[in-house]
Amino acid sequence: MTPTWRLGIGIAAVALLATLLSQLSEILLPFVAGMAVAYFLDPLADRLEKWGCSRTIATSLITAAFFVLAVAIVVLLFPLLQAQTTNFLARLPEYASRLREFAMPLLERLETDLTAAQMEELGEAARTYGAQAIGWIAELLKRLWSGGVALLQLLSLIVITPLVTFYLIRDWDRIVARIDALLPRKAAPTIRAQFREIDEILAGFVHGQASVCLILGILYAVGLTVVGLDFGLLIGLGTGLISFVPYFGMLVGLAVGLGMAFAQFHDLLSVGLVAAVFAAGQIIEGQFLTPKLVGERVRLHPAWVIFALLAGGALFGFTGVLLAIPVAAVIGVLVRFAIESYTQSRLYRGESDTES
Repeated sequence: MTPTWRLGIGIAAVALLATLLSQLSEILLPFVAGMAVAYFLDPLADRLEKWGCSRTIATSLITAAFFVLAVAIVVLLFPLLQAQTTNFLARLPEYASRLREFAMPLLERLETDLTAAQMEELGEAARTYGAQAIGWIAELLKRLWSGGVALLQLLSLIVITPLVTFYLIRDWDRIVARIDALLPRKAAPTIRAQFREIDEILAGFVHGQASVCLILGILYAVGLTVVGLDFGLLIGLGTGLISFVPYFGMLVGLAVGLGMAFAQFHDLLSVGLVAAVFAAGQIIEGQFLTPKLVGERVRLHPAWVIFALLAGGALFGFTGVLLAIPVAAVIGVLVRFAIESYTQSRLYRGESDTES
């Protein structure tokens, strides 16, 4: 088979896989989630196996412990989060009124400084962009509902994910050995080297970033609660959760936190304390958490991570978000391998095929 044929078959395989993911994205969520959990827990199963525990027993213990812990956390936090969410919705008109009072002096100043025509243009722009923003949010909520939060999918996530996790952890080593046996013998060492790098990047990023998100969520929740911000627990944990997207999570949390602070407090000191909590969290993340827990070996640029998450979500919904980081890691490794191969080739050095 010629190189051209091999390239064509590879492109066709990737296109077919992308089409299947697009068509089946709504039912793939529990399987992708199960694969992610299995990948996360497989090293622990290997360690228990080295200690003399059978693979099946180790898998059963790890899977049960993981999901019991997850359910326990949800059960403990859900009443608090539910109460804060309900209270927030009940007090939303009050917050809107306070924000209106805060904004009135600015609006009066604009009316004084701007002409009637300029004010009309400003109002028209606000109505236009406001309608676009509302439409975008409505479409996002519609996609979330149809792609991952519908009752049937939620039930499938609860029921199927533990089963997929169990079977994948139990058979992980066999699956890896089987795939390795199918590799072309001549290219097997090179392919294994690339997969080792992918595994190192994924493990470093997922384990490290998950730890960073957990610590940040706790820090923000405690800090915002201590300074007296309403719904500090909800805002803090939410900020920590979406901090998986570098910088984006902190910016969203800061915007929500400051908006709530302006609506709740009547003095700039309290608003400044809320901003200080986010500033302290960012300093701790940048100077200590990310360097220690994620490190430079991950080799995933924040801009590339953000693009991958947004592209995955736009193309395949929540399933695409789960797949975004692994796919980004694979593409990054392949691109670096291609660049390295190119810089060692005769084409890069400017040598002809006849030169020795």
